[in-house]
Amino acid sequence: MKILVAGGCGFIGSNFVKRLLSDGYEVYVIDDLSRGSLEKLDEYRNHPRLTFFKVDITGEEVFDIQAKFDVVVDFVAYKIPRYSSGLKTLTVNTKGAENLLKIAARDSAKFIMASTSDVYGKSQEFPYGEGGDLVLGPSYSRRWAYAVSKIFNEHMVFAYHDEYGIPFVILRFFGAYGPHQHLDWWGGPVGVFLSNIYKGLPVSIHGDGTQKRTFMYIDDLIEGILRAMKFKDAENEIINIGSSEEISILDLARLIHRLSYPENELKLEFISYESFGNYYEDPKRRIGSYVKMKDILQYAPHYALEEGLKKFIEWFKNRVERGTAV
Repeated sequence: MKILVAGGCGFIGSNFVKRLLSDGYEVYVIDDLSRGSLEKLDEYRNHPRLTFFKVDITGEEVFDIQAKFDVVVDFVAYKIPRYSSGLKTLTVNTKGAENLLKIAARDSAKFIMASTSDVYGKSQEFPYGEGGDLVLGPSYSRRWAYAVSKIFNEHMVFAYHDEYGIPFVILRFFGAYGPHQHLDWWGGPVGVFLSNIYKGLPVSIHGDGTQKRTFMYIDDLIEGILRAMKFKDAENEIINIGSSEEISILDLARLIHRLSYPENELKLEFISYESFGNYYEDPKRRIGSYVKMKDILQYAPHYALEEGLKKFIEWFKNRVERGTAV
């Protein structure tokens, strides 16, 4: 099988590409390397079944890649704009998905879309079910640009299925962490907390830190994605992928400190939401229903949070010893 992975040099994409190569697939990676890096592919960069194209996913040159793909995977994700305009978030995510859907339609390929738990917005229907309402804040708040772009993409996937008959799976990811994660806010709190604790820098807590989230170790996430790609029963479904183990952001910082560098002082810096501009909102809780993940994908996470964090911290410390940590 020939599989096209867009965003294959990012955190999730690179880990998925390595799993695909290990399992014997032929993989084509496209990435503009604006946020991704070939370094994330490690020893796989010269693999005989890996072909890489440095391509702007929003441009026409992406259609020059001709390989008759069996599966097209969209890991393109320009994240939540906190201090900037939402223009790139909206245009890169939606135009990128549209171009990839055109390739899937051209090749009659299965389309795998990486969506996000952010689409549930401010919904109070816990745990979030895939058929539940998506409740967003006002358009005044650029914070919702990421969720809007992914909701639009989900609708576009259904529209391409209706028009061209291509099979698809939409996967709504909750928090993920692990090797090759971005160690700044682009990658979420786990990486940036660990990096700052190591460096002796303040750990930034948005709001009062009581907001609760869930986090899944990357190997568990990759297994879920692979099953969604392979299992026939997953076709034309929306499926939450995540952990049911909740933790507050403040407790997450304390846990990472205890497991990593307890000899360093934990410096907490509380950042008000007002600093992000007017109307910035942050849901107090985000927990998914994983009935479909368990029933359709026949899967549940293998790693508990503390166990997964220990593996991630070990990877980070190895990078520190080699002088490659950032």
